Amino acid sequence: MPDTALYWIISAVVALVLALIGFFAGSVYRRKSAEATLGSAEDEAKRILSDAMKNAESRKKEALVEAKEEIYRLRQDAEKEIRERRSEVQRQEHRLQQKEESLDRKIDNLEVKEEKLTARSKEIDVKLEECDKIKQSQMEMLEKISGFTKEQAKVHLLDLLDGELNHEKAVKILDYEQRLKDDSDRIAKSIIGQAIQRCAADHSSEMTVSVVALPNDEMKGRIIGREGRNIRALETATGVDLIIDDTPEAITLSSFDPIRREIARVTLEKLILDGRIHPARIEETVAKATAEVEATIKQEGERAMIEAGIHNLHPELIKLLGKLRYRTSYGQNVLNHSLEVCHLCGLLAAEMGADITLAKRAGLLHDIGKALDHEQEGTHIQLGVEAAKKYRESETVIHAIHAHHGDVEAKNVIACIVQAADAISAARPGARRENIESYIKRLEKLEEIANSFSGVECSYAIQAGREVRIIVKPEAVSDDQMVLMAHDISSRIENELEYPGQIKVNVIRESRVVDYAK
Repeated sequence: MPDTALYWIISAVVALVLALIGFFAGSVYRRKSAEATLGSAEDEAKRILSDAMKNAESRKKEALVEAKEEIYRLRQDAEKEIRERRSEVQRQEHRLQQKEESLDRKIDNLEVKEEKLTARSKEIDVKLEECDKIKQSQMEMLEKISGFTKEQAKVHLLDLLDGELNHEKAVKILDYEQRLKDDSDRIAKSIIGQAIQRCAADHSSEMTVSVVALPNDEMKGRIIGREGRNIRALETATGVDLIIDDTPEAITLSSFDPIRREIARVTLEKLILDGRIHPARIEETVAKATAEVEATIKQEGERAMIEAGIHNLHPELIKLLGKLRYRTSYGQNVLNHSLEVCHLCGLLAAEMGADITLAKRAGLLHDIGKALDHEQEGTHIQLGVEAAKKYRESETVIHAIHAHHGDVEAKNVIACIVQAADAISAARPGARRENIESYIKRLEKLEEIANSFSGVECSYAIQAGREVRIIVKPEAVSDDQMVLMAHDISSRIENELEYPGQIKVNVIRESRVVDYAK
């Protein structure tokens, strides 16, 4: 067993030695082989390097040749461009030289012209001095011939010019006025004629006082009562004055408020029919009469609204319309007048192509303020505008109420229609009665306005105040000035007077020469 182990150990050692010998032999072989391979690689590398150096040298020579050719080409291009620019610069210099020569010539010419102008200016100054001397001598000669100084001649020429201008102005005014009158009269006559022909209305017949008929004169004593207690109770309850005079079988009721007067009339008629007249009965009857009149007012307002064809009126406006039934103006019933204006507005609006319903509404309400002017302060126009605003009427209706007497300028066609219809209703024959005092005052004022103008000799209001004839002094007023005077007088009459219809201003200038043959 130990021999076997030794055998294996020796075998292992021998194998190891053999392996080492083989390894060293292989290493020597590989080194020799590597050295041989390395030598051949170095030779190859040297050969490749030599070839590369030869190629690089060749490439370098080719690049140098190409660079020299490119440099030559660029040099040729640069020299060509330089030659072209030099040629252009020479041309520019040549042109500049020509321009300088031209400017020099022009400057020389200008200097020559300037010298000529200076000489001419001196000659002109001399001639102007001569002209001034000639003008002065001519002016002196003209002053001697005409007998006028320079200022007097100016005044004379201005007077002549003013006269010519007045003449031309008067002629143009006459021409324009005539054409305007012809056109406006033709159109207005057609429209108003159509409207009036289609509107029929009664004459004025309303009274401003109420008269109650009595069955006999004995009834007067019963109405007065013992020691006047009945009449006092009646006047206190109604606010109306009872006038008991020598008029047989009649009592007159007087009050500034027409509604109170109507309540008193109804009360008195009821008391007369009943026969029982004493303070307690009077108070009871006044209350019933008041209720009846208020119901009548409402009915009259509704009747007017239906007759006018107007809808959606505020209930308070309907009551105010009803109150107009008891209101008169120059003897004309205001409710009837409002209905008449309403119908005229509708007819005029139809002729003119305007809004018929809106025109009729404005015409019906234009005098609504007259139902309030007995109770509140202010003109019927102001009160009417306030009432229309309060009850939410349209701006067009409010403006028509405000403008129907010219308090403000009419700004739309509805306001103009209401103005025209109101004037037609008020100015037609029989529409109104005017008391003698206001009539005389209007005529006197008319003549006073005419006489206030310079050059008026006298004036006369004729044809019931519808025409004023003015006689002027012929030496103070020329024919041309007559036209301007007539226009100015008409304007003052329009601004200062209130009148129905229109007033004709007739200016007369007459020159008379009288001589006698002996």
